[in-house]
Amino acid sequence: MCGFAGFIGEACGFGKPERLLSSMAHAIAHRGPDGQGVFAAPGVGLAHVRLSIVGLSDGQQPMTGSDGRFTIVFNGEIFNYVELRDELKARGVVFRTGSDTEVLLQLYAAYGEACLSRLNGDFSFAIWDARERRLMLARDRMGVRPLFYAEHKGALYFASEIKALLEVPGIEAELDPVALDQIFTLWTPIPPRTAFKDNFELEPGHLMIAEGTRRDIRPYWTLDFPDAGDHRQADEAASEEELRALLTDATRLRMRADVPVGAYLSGGLDSSLITALAAPMAPNGLNTFSVTFDDAEHDESAFQMEVARALGTHHRAVACGPADIAQNFPDVVRFTERPVLRTAPAPLYRLSGLVREAGMKVVLTGEGADEVFAGYDIFREARVRRFSARQPGSRIRPHLFRKLYPYLPGLKQQSAEYLAAFFGAGSDAMDDPLFSHRPRFRTTAAAKIFYSDDLRATLGTYDAAEELSSRLPENFGRWHPLHQAQYLESRFLLPGYILSSQGDRMAMAHGIEGRFPFLDHRLVEFAGRLPPGMKLRGLEEKHILRRVAKDLLPEAISKRPKQPYRAPDSRSFTGNEEQAYVSEMLSGQAITSNGLFNARAVEKLHQKCRTQPVSGFRDNAAFVGILSTQLWLKNFSSRATADIPNLAAAAGGRA
Repeated sequence: MCGFAGFIGEACGFGKPERLLSSMAHAIAHRGPDGQGVFAAPGVGLAHVRLSIVGLSDGQQPMTGSDGRFTIVFNGEIFNYVELRDELKARGVVFRTGSDTEVLLQLYAAYGEACLSRLNGDFSFAIWDARERRLMLARDRMGVRPLFYAEHKGALYFASEIKALLEVPGIEAELDPVALDQIFTLWTPIPPRTAFKDNFELEPGHLMIAEGTRRDIRPYWTLDFPDAGDHRQADEAASEEELRALLTDATRLRMRADVPVGAYLSGGLDSSLITALAAPMAPNGLNTFSVTFDDAEHDESAFQMEVARALGTHHRAVACGPADIAQNFPDVVRFTERPVLRTAPAPLYRLSGLVREAGMKVVLTGEGADEVFAGYDIFREARVRRFSARQPGSRIRPHLFRKLYPYLPGLKQQSAEYLAAFFGAGSDAMDDPLFSHRPRFRTTAAAKIFYSDDLRATLGTYDAAEELSSRLPENFGRWHPLHQAQYLESRFLLPGYILSSQGDRMAMAHGIEGRFPFLDHRLVEFAGRLPPGMKLRGLEEKHILRRVAKDLLPEAISKRPKQPYRAPDSRSFTGNEEQAYVSEMLSGQAITSNGLFNARAVEKLHQKCRTQPVSGFRDNAAFVGILSTQLWLKNFSSRATADIPNLAAAAGGRA
């Protein structure tokens, strides 16, 4: 696990390319505190910062093959490198190191870009072919590891984080207003767009071939589901057995390391199940790590301790209160490199710090299970909305919405009419490709009332949700509605927010590698073929996963309803000990200077959040979104943004 940067073309502005490469590497040194290296040749440069996990003594990068043709920089892990190395040895390949980096390098030498289909891993990498003068960039299937790029004066620059790209003279940090609008609708920019104008991300499951001035970007893997009428008549017992075997093997592969591997333990089904599978594989006992909160609404410590005791793990926890969130939030924005609408990344930033303090570098997590096995409330909500819409006058069906959100007591007293209106039952066409997510998008977009007139004029008639709809695959309409909803979560929100703002960037801020057994591509493909009823049975989420867990976990955990991971939002910043930076960032002068939001409306919002103990979703999302945008501008912006160019005509474009 590491970070890398580089260029192809004629780098400019630093004299010797080694100086530029060192500067780019220094900008992402937190990703690789164990070492640094550079490689430079005419027209190409590669830099690497290393977090030593596999091949501790001989895995230094950039790594060049023995014949000098191929050179690689690599971020992540190839979990099946042992099997691939044995296969290559049988073909006569001689290895000089014990690292998975050399396995990847030799695999590319043997198979070219076709090597990607043989990899089981979380990765991004760049491989330079000196003979053909060709560079290949690639990113893992689900988008666990990041990879960004930008063009400047004919050269292509790339890096694991945009911070490194900003070290290139002439590449400036300018907020993309279209990306901001996408965040304020969808929670994430639509790739390849990022928060930084003219800086892009290589999408999950994609590769880029750069040769001279040619840039060929294409997918090598796509998330897919069968047509709605083609679901196999699967035997549930056999499917359960296959799932258990796949998940066990995915966990086994992700326990491979030359350093100890721990686990995050939230107290929910997903992380608890991974912990249960990993615990017997840890020779000296498994170290587990949790976040606790001081209020019952967010705290899951009782469930965490129950699992830790049942499995006999060595458990540690870090407390996180509103003041901690406020204190850490500027760092969160700096590392996640984009505005966010929730404070949820902040506790995970503190959690990775706890892991680092414990002297560990690698943790397993339960992320991905909700997307792959339909665990989110949004899947159940869409089912109830469809059910209610079939009888729009029913006074019985809307009461099902109460069962979805037991952690929202305010819904219990509401009428059927209120529930139907609140959840949009009957308000969206059921053949709308975004049917499952329309209520979320509408609720989030309500925070746009705080936009400035200038930003509204810039955006014109642009509609982020409609652009998202235009990016859906051709066969999307043939899928079952549950699979359509799963695709939207897995293809966009998972890599765009969960795995980045809450995952890679918060862990790597402290040099910690997260590993995700539920995102093993074999398991993802298996789950995609399962009939919808094996994932969402009535209103029971993750049905088949619960069956796998029933004899591995305490019943209170295996049958526990889904509780979304949340953290205190606006009230983290508006208590008695409000951080000085909050008032500074939300002051009328700061808001007016940046030109993105209405200063008077923001002032009223700030006062409202100060005086009301509980804020609604819109106000919470708006407060956190505005504050994080202001912090982003302070951290990154290289010029004033008040005079935003009119991008309305280009807003619907790919980049």
